[in-house]
Amino acid sequence: MNAHGFIHKYGDNVDTDVIIPARYLNTASHAELASHCMEDIDKDFVKNVKQGDIIVANKNFGCGSSREHAPIAIQASGVSCVIASTFARIFYRNSINIGLPILECDEAAKEIQNGDEVKVDFDTGVIQNMTSGKSYQAQPFPPFIQNIIEKGGLLNSIAK
Repeated sequence: MNAHGFIHKYGDNVDTDVIIPARYLNTASHAELASHCMEDIDKDFVKNVKQGDIIVANKNFGCGSSREHAPIAIQASGVSCVIASTFARIFYRNSINIGLPILECDEAAKEIQNGDEVKVDFDTGVIQNMTSGKSYQAQPFPPFIQNIIEKGGLLNSIAK
């Protein structure tokens, strides 16, 4: 499994209310959630994000409420991966449960810049910044989590 895209960079404590504002939680449509992803912190995110792009943030990404809508909105917007210094634990688990790959790597999160081109190898945990030429090592996913992500989430992996 791999990801390759351009970076959308954010800071510390990006909470679930910023990822998908509560005023849009009355829909089950993933496309509708994606159309409002990050709008309260980055009004141009939905116009600029392309399929495969990557979000990079500093510490405590996904803090706040435990809603699954946040990782769903990110994934449905086309983002292939989120890299952060740290994640809120429930956001981390919700992301894996829906099949959104997320990696903790403090050095990468601090050094990678908005707009950089990045490749991620989930099998090895290697993050390559194609813009700067620098590589970073994140903890790779264990096989059972790789299986969940490859199958598109926990429910799909159980069904298969």
